[in-house]
Amino acid sequence: MKVEALKQRLDRNRPMTSVTIRMPEDVVEDLKKIAPLLGFSGYQPLIRAYIGQGLRVDLERFESDTVTALIASLKRRGVSDALIDEALSEVVHPAASS
Repeated sequence: MKVEALKQRLDRNRPMTSVTIRMPEDVVEDLKKIAPLLGFSGYQPLIRAYIGQGLRVDLERFESDTVTALIASLKRRGVSDALIDEALSEVVHPAASS
């Protein structure tokens, strides 16, 4: 995740929107029980945390899949492993390549 996007994600005052979701009553009751044990002020922040965790995993997976596909495409076009490694290093460690 890019630094700027990460900063936005960590901003506690970012805009919110209401969402309605139907869930089994027993699940909501379990969320209400577990939320304070995990340090959450209520079950809704816990739900947001669970959704955020899953979303970050999926975003990372899809971003990684895209990079992997790009690397494979570059190799098929004859770009050397050394050049690809150099470019990846530049992206991952921008200060080191300056």
